[in-house]
Amino acid sequence: MGLIKKIFIIFTLVMLAGLTVFIIMIKKGKSADVDVVKYYDSLYNITEDYKNGLSEEDIEAKYDCNLILSTDALSQEIVDSIKKRAVVMEFAPEGEIIGRVTWDTEYKSEISKDKKIMTYGIVLWFVIFISVNLAIILIYIFMIKPVKELHVFSEEIAKGNLDIALQRHKNNLFGNFTESFDIMREELRASKEREIEADKQKKELVAELSHDIKTPVATIRTTCEVMMVKYQRKLDELKNYINSMSENTDNGENISNDIKNNAGKINDLVELEKERKDALEKVNLISEKVNVIEKIMSDIFDATMDELDHLEINVREEESGIVETYFRKMTTVKNITIANNIPECLVYMDKLRLEQVFDNVISNSVKYSGTEINVSFDEIEGIANEKGRKDSFIKITIRDKGPGVPEDELPLITEKYYRGSDVKEKDGFGIGLYLVKVYMEKQGGGFEYYNDDGFVVELYLKKV
Repeated sequence: MGLIKKIFIIFTLVMLAGLTVFIIMIKKGKSADVDVVKYYDSLYNITEDYKNGLSEEDIEAKYDCNLILSTDALSQEIVDSIKKRAVVMEFAPEGEIIGRVTWDTEYKSEISKDKKIMTYGIVLWFVIFISVNLAIILIYIFMIKPVKELHVFSEEIAKGNLDIALQRHKNNLFGNFTESFDIMREELRASKEREIEADKQKKELVAELSHDIKTPVATIRTTCEVMMVKYQRKLDELKNYINSMSENTDNGENISNDIKNNAGKINDLVELEKERKDALEKVNLISEKVNVIEKIMSDIFDATMDELDHLEINVREEESGIVETYFRKMTTVKNITIANNIPECLVYMDKLRLEQVFDNVISNSVKYSGTEINVSFDEIEGIANEKGRKDSFIKITIRDKGPGVPEDELPLITEKYYRGSDVKEKDGFGIGLYLVKVYMEKQGGGFEYYNDDGFVVELYLKKV
């Protein structure tokens, strides 16, 4: 309403100024100037006609004048003529003043005309003033006010306030538009409510699944521990047997005979030790994976209370050898070959998230290619960052020999929930490479992928 007040005040001042100028001009207006020569010519002709005997009435009719034959200069008739702004001239046909000749001027009609002009002007001024102000009020009510309400409404919608209703006014020029906006608000609110409900259900489902997964994970851990105890018990039994055999033997010949007689058990002990070491490596790897799964499930369970897409990343300075150690361990359970040793240095990483990255990439290669996986390491120097400074990275290249990804789908495979057209029959949710990209970027590194006689993934860890 402030703008309307300003317009009203400015318009009123302009109109008042215009009215003042108009009145001043009318007041200063002058009557037509008196043509003295014309009146003297008329007086001369009147004098001649009077001398020639023309009557007083005929003279007045002929020259449109009043002939006052009176020597009294202040007679009432002359005074009245002077009051009316009439032209008064002395009448002396024989040289002696015998009266006055008067002519009525246009002064009276000019005054009347000026009054009419002023009256009409003031009336017109009021008509314009009232009409324009009425138009301003109507424009405000039917046009500006609805637009301002729409503006306020759109700001509230932008803030996420979908509970504010848009008022609908009768005979509003924007009636249909306003109604459409309000319908849009209702639809947005309903959509938001559905989204909140769906998100709630998703989080509840993830929480339930994460809780359910903890049970088999605990079983796997227990099984691993039982296997370790079982191998250790059998190994202890064989060791005790050999020790007891040694204690019951008196001389070298008997020892030799006992060794020959118990060669099978000794071989069993050696084989059992080998099996124990091999099993120990696998069980330790399984235990490590169980720990990772438990930590991930714990994160997911906690994240459902907040937001699944914002899991915590704890980046620290770590030795690059951790990466190679991970892949060396994986060679015992996966068909992985390591081409070279990783350059020794410090890199920025979150060990848990980086292990998730490796697991996702390798799992994808195993699932979709089923071929040997080759891992190589390289050191990349002098890559410019966003601030113009140059950073150095450790590049980890993971390459399989499968069919790769269709070229038209390559830009899409890091999108959340996207799954390729040729993997629909495979289990999965389409978030593996999405998480790889997110986790690598949050660790200050990078992630690239392409086809080259198979599918190739390049992971970049920023050097300290």
